[in-house]
Amino acid sequence: MARAGVWNRRDVIRAGSATAMAVAMSACGKSGTGSDAAAGSGKKTEFAIGWSIYTGFMPWYYAGKAGIVEKWARKYGIIINLVQVNDYIESINQYTAGKLDGVLATTMDALTIPAAGGRDTSVIIIGDYSNGNDGIVLKNGRSVRDIAGRSVNLVELSVSHYLLARALEQAGMKLADVKTVNTGDADMISSFAAPEVTAVAAWNPQLAQIRKEPGAVEVFNSSQIPNEILDVMNVSTEVLQVNPDLGKALAGIWYETMAVMQAGGAPAKMFVEQMASGAGTTPDSLEEQLKTTYFYLKPHDAATYMESADLVMVTDRVRQFSFSKGLFGPSASSIDAIGIAFPGGKVLGDKARVLLRFDPTYMKLAATGL
Repeated sequence: MARAGVWNRRDVIRAGSATAMAVAMSACGKSGTGSDAAAGSGKKTEFAIGWSIYTGFMPWYYAGKAGIVEKWARKYGIIINLVQVNDYIESINQYTAGKLDGVLATTMDALTIPAAGGRDTSVIIIGDYSNGNDGIVLKNGRSVRDIAGRSVNLVELSVSHYLLARALEQAGMKLADVKTVNTGDADMISSFAAPEVTAVAAWNPQLAQIRKEPGAVEVFNSSQIPNEILDVMNVSTEVLQVNPDLGKALAGIWYETMAVMQAGGAPAKMFVEQMASGAGTTPDSLEEQLKTTYFYLKPHDAATYMESADLVMVTDRVRQFSFSKGLFGPSASSIDAIGIAFPGGKVLGDKARVLLRFDPTYMKLAATGL
């Protein structure tokens, strides 16, 4: 499913899509194909990082246009190609297949696609979390408990499905208390307008429009589960071990870009305008989405969170949901089939099969000066 704007990040059609989307190179860095840049896992100087259009990922687009990508890559004597893929899930599939060295994705999707597919992946930058970008809206209801027995329109097996599960859990309910109706995100607004549809789980900007409909009441949103819909930079562990300068450059790029976001005035205005242009939306629309996206602006704060017990707890919730929905694949016999490693030696799942690693090394380097 092609992405037409900042709202289509989480369309969940996983590996097995009928056709692979063509990889379109962004203007950042040296031109070339993503597969050529990512070929091999030994020592190299050229790398391909995949991304797709979503609010939390657009700072990377700005960084490319502003020359920040080239600046940091040149500092470490490497080339970083930012590879824009028109479909979010396809960008992760490309990474899983080894055509990219890294990819921007949620931790849930990093776990259920590349890690579940056998590609050892390191999370090296925590970028942001949804802080109201995702929500549940009812007609004729005032609380999550009013959803009991209803059909809920959402993109099944997406973060909306996870959000619903968490909302029900907090209300002392279960997914079995509702019926889900798989609905494309592009059809969510029109679906909610239908008299028979009384509950939806959606993300912005569709969510913002749905909330404006007569009788609509938002009963739950992602600000109530902070850090659980988490957007991160994922890099091949094998590539990173041989080429640590890639991690240093990526951290430098991200935190210089975050400094522009914090600067205010003309620089911040240009920052928003540039990202809106790349996303195919208006600056006002992007500003509204930025308000419901919590960015980890400083490397120390992001590294501290990565080392916290809270990350272990929320990741455990994510893996439990993912396994319960079969997202670890048919060969996964238990929730512990995939090992997830955290700073300090903590591992969830199989310690002998760690395939997702939270590594604060490069954020710590950025905090002390790269």
